[in-house]
Amino acid sequence: MRRNRDTVRASEIGTFLYCRRAWWYQRQGEPSENQAELLTGAKMHEQHGRVVLAAVVLRAAGYALLLLALVLLTIYLLNTFLTF
Repeated sequence: MRRNRDTVRASEIGTFLYCRRAWWYQRQGEPSENQAELLTGAKMHEQHGRVVLAAVVLRAAGYALLLLALVLLTIYLLNTFLTF
């Protein structure tokens, strides 16, 4: 997929602010010389993404269990007070 050369991405702004020459090389299509570091960073971001996803799922499960507990408590209290 080709992208418009007039479009500047947020990551490109970061590259430009860090090193204007690196940004220029990137815009010219030159491959980066620190491929190993880029791969390490990509793996770290992928791992962090999995941790965040797990936290979101666990939080949702916690809310679901809390809701279930409240429903069961309500049913218990209604049965207790309605049997008198």
